[in-house]
Amino acid sequence: MPSKTSEPREGAALGATPSTKRRLATQHVREARDRLTSTSGTRPVFDYELLRQFAQNRLSGSLVILLLIVTIGVLSSLWTQVLTAGTWTAGALLIHLVIIRTCRQFLNEPPGTANLRSWRLRFIMLDLFFGMAWTFILIHPLGVDEQSGMFMLFVMLLVVAISSMLASSLPVAVLALTLPVTIAIALDFVLKGTLHDYILAVMALTAEGYFSLLAYRLYSTTLATLEARAEKDALIGELEQSKSISDEARRRAEGANIAKSRFLAQMSHELRTPLNAILGFSEVMSGEIFGAHAVPMYKDYAADIHSSGVHLLNLINEILDLSRIEAGRYELNEEAVSLHRAVEDCHHLLKLRASNRGITIHELFEPDMPRLWADERAVRQICLNLLSNAIKFTPQGGEIWLKVGWTASGGQYMSVKDTGPGIPEEEIPVVLASFGQGSNSIKSAEQGAGLGLPIAKNLIDLHGGTFTLKSKLRIGTEVVVTFPPERVMAALAPIPDGAPPIAPRTEESPSAPFSSASDESTNRARRALFGT
Repeated sequence: MPSKTSEPREGAALGATPSTKRRLATQHVREARDRLTSTSGTRPVFDYELLRQFAQNRLSGSLVILLLIVTIGVLSSLWTQVLTAGTWTAGALLIHLVIIRTCRQFLNEPPGTANLRSWRLRFIMLDLFFGMAWTFILIHPLGVDEQSGMFMLFVMLLVVAISSMLASSLPVAVLALTLPVTIAIALDFVLKGTLHDYILAVMALTAEGYFSLLAYRLYSTTLATLEARAEKDALIGELEQSKSISDEARRRAEGANIAKSRFLAQMSHELRTPLNAILGFSEVMSGEIFGAHAVPMYKDYAADIHSSGVHLLNLINEILDLSRIEAGRYELNEEAVSLHRAVEDCHHLLKLRASNRGITIHELFEPDMPRLWADERAVRQICLNLLSNAIKFTPQGGEIWLKVGWTASGGQYMSVKDTGPGIPEEEIPVVLASFGQGSNSIKSAEQGAGLGLPIAKNLIDLHGGTFTLKSKLRIGTEVVVTFPPERVMAALAPIPDGAPPIAPRTEESPSAPFSSASDESTNRARRALFGT
């Protein structure tokens, strides 16, 4: 029997992802293979479940069938001979007991060793014999009363109804049990030749068709339930398999991350030791401390060696910082930091580089801004990375604006805006990724490692702030980093005489707009000052 869910699956696969299409195709091939190896057109596991349910239903309804046989045997003795009724009752009970015994044998047999084709044939033959037994008692030629037609029809309907419900998981067995009874009763009515008997024959055939359809509907419902359960089990298995694969991949990634951290830590030590000698000796040679070089070019070579060593040392430090951040081992050394002073210091450090390129840097700082509770080294590194990028990609004669001020929620922000070539919108995620470089960076003569922006973004994330990059081609780029309001420190109120000392506390302060005169801001500043 073809699967009823194949057409909806094919329709759903039209807009599915490639992985979903592959899974549906694999499932379709598996179902086709199962139908070819099945005894009933369904999956082999469904064949066993259907037979198992058939046997359980027959066992659960055995008492009802037993009472029905005894009752019909007693009633049939009223118009037939007692010996005939007793013989039929004994024969029907014997067949019923054989069916019960066969069902129990099937349920006791292990599922993997059961010959389903043999058991199916056995059940069908037993139901056929059982149906023929009912035929003998209902159309027995000896002593049949002319007024027993309605009783015969009633018994037939009762037998057909009970059989349709108990054997619905095996439709062939339903037909084997009910068709002999129905055909015999209908022929018996037709042979009598009266209009009344014709009507009874039509009623018998109609009842047979109705109950056969009902049995088929019950069979379809049972099969659909088994298919839904099998799909659920398959999905659960796929989820468990995906989870195990994900856990294994996570363990491998963690192991690779640990190995990377150990490698970087070891290499940093191994590289810094010779770098210190290179930087020190090259500085001595370029400064001609022990005397002038015989060849003036040697001085320039020593200066190049020193600058290259400094560049390599900075690159090593950036890689180590990024590694610690990604591994979650970067610890913030928090203290009271003045944001505008940190930005001013970074400006002074890079002012000479900007002047050599003819770039003008403008400072726009809001006055009287309180300090931040932050890591000063991280704040300076964020500013240096952003300002170095702006100087690197701003053409000669360009301008850069450094801004420090308040956010609308009461935090503080720092903005670096340049008049460089800009970054295409589709390349913004690339430049924010580790070692990512945009097309302008690749074409530029002054390339970097692609770590400045990712490190700055990760450092501001550690502070609970936000990192925003806005850029337009041929107009420029602006990077805005914001610090949350809970990191802004307000002026502390004086401690009154005789007041108990303030004990350090560890507590998360709620996010709220900054207000220097509010008690909440004072409490927040005290918590930030004495530890978080």
